[in-house]
Amino acid sequence: MRVLVAEDDPALRSVIARGLEEAGYIVDAVGDGGEALAYLDTYEYEIGIFDWGMPKLSGIELVQELRRRHLSLPVLLLTARDLAADRVEGLDAGADDYLVKPFDFGELLARLRALRRRPQAARSDALKLGDVSLDPATLEVRIAGDPVELTPTELRILELLMERSPAVVSRSSIAIHAWQDEADAVGSNTIDVHVARLRSKLTGSPVRIETIRGTGYRMVTRAT
Repeated sequence: MRVLVAEDDPALRSVIARGLEEAGYIVDAVGDGGEALAYLDTYEYEIGIFDWGMPKLSGIELVQELRRRHLSLPVLLLTARDLAADRVEGLDAGADDYLVKPFDFGELLARLRALRRRPQAARSDALKLGDVSLDPATLEVRIAGDPVELTPTELRILELLMERSPAVVSRSSIAIHAWQDEADAVGSNTIDVHVARLRSKLTGSPVRIETIRGTGYRMVTRAT
């Protein structure tokens, strides 16, 4: 999962980015709303974490711009403002959640998990393909009901392939979704190595990852 963090306090921005990376997220961290908007024009994100009081474009203005463009990116606002009227203003502007500084990092992670569940609610609690299931909230993967241990990178690749199945997913899309620096992954055999390891963990399942030469990969279910 790729997350955009926009926070003008360098120390707090670093703490948030490092903590999210340790929790398995891919993180882009920027210092102002203008730069955040440029990243949003370039990359696809699952969640945005925006500070209210940023230069160039505030968190509120950034959210409003996203909603004006009809982008449904889930957004968590960070702010030192703790009045009820401030919370109402932030939520009415289009934010999905609101966290007052200083905050416990465990609570931040819990709120991100809650935001991840919301888009899935309309269809199911888990991604399912054949006998493979992936819970986007707990990041638990099961094959035929049995839990499977995946590395964070394998998990991100699996999530993307399942979300887009049976469509072909390009190598560049996989790199952006699963690696902090996508250029390193695209320009080497790193993606192939991780996909091969993921394939080995799907052994015995009718679900398979097909290589589309010169393009990327797709996940399909074998006919039985």
